[in-house]
Amino acid sequence: MTTRVGYFPQNNSLWVLRHRGLPDVEWVNLRSLPTGERVDPTRALPSVHSDHLFDGGYDFIGTGATPPVTAQAKGHDVVYVAISEPRIENGRLVVLDDSPIRSLTDLKGKRIALGHGSWQTTLLLLALERVGLGWSDIVPVDAYGDAAELFLSGEVDAWVGSYPYLTGVEQRASVRELVATDGLFSHRSLWFTRRDFALEQPEELARIVSALQESDEWTRQNPRAAAELFAKDDGGDLDAWEHALRTRPWGLHPISEEFVAEQQHVADLFHANGLIEKRITVTDAVLPELGKLVTG
Repeated sequence: MTTRVGYFPQNNSLWVLRHRGLPDVEWVNLRSLPTGERVDPTRALPSVHSDHLFDGGYDFIGTGATPPVTAQAKGHDVVYVAISEPRIENGRLVVLDDSPIRSLTDLKGKRIALGHGSWQTTLLLLALERVGLGWSDIVPVDAYGDAAELFLSGEVDAWVGSYPYLTGVEQRASVRELVATDGLFSHRSLWFTRRDFALEQPEELARIVSALQESDEWTRQNPRAAAELFAKDDGGDLDAWEHALRTRPWGLHPISEEFVAEQQHVADLFHANGLIEKRITVTDAVLPELGKLVTG
């Protein structure tokens, strides 16, 4: 059976590899899969991407840190394959420059736009924890497609934005940073699969990882050409995409103890704030033998 790999622009590595090509792989555009019912962002985390990993939608995926935690909490037997280096430059929590919000404490009761279920949920929850606030203290607005316009129009009070999308906003308005990713969490890209796929098809998994490593090196050396792939297919400004790609780390690395500890803290926060129904143990999703895939 042909391996199915899920991809979308938010995982830059898989997006580039899909456009550069990999033999004997069926590429599944995650944006074309059924999304199911939208969850209430005040009470739950969506898990559609991870659900499709287990219903035959695809075999391998790359995301931010949040989806595999949600998957584990739903009882899915996920396995981490690799992580990127920290991507602390990629996003931040911002307000308009003339906003009365001056500190994280001022977010209490405010409407905050984010891509709920992505790394943005993690950043926002960690930022709130820093000042003793929780998820119930804010009004989260799940706004994947129109967050920038909601922010610029004043329909939300703050926004967890990422580049290159922040670039367009910064060109239209003065924004002020409330908290940066740096110092809050590592915000890594990560790749995961099902345990049965990892154990039963190790050579195929190794082939995918090797192809990602090679493609990441190509992107590092050719950021303009890679940016053209994003701008042509996903839209957005070419220069903004190039800047975003130039400032991100490339390459896959083994799962580290530091990463596991950070994931566990985030998972515990999700549970304490009612965003997942049960506690999870992140180490249950770690297979030490997979480390050799990215260390040679």
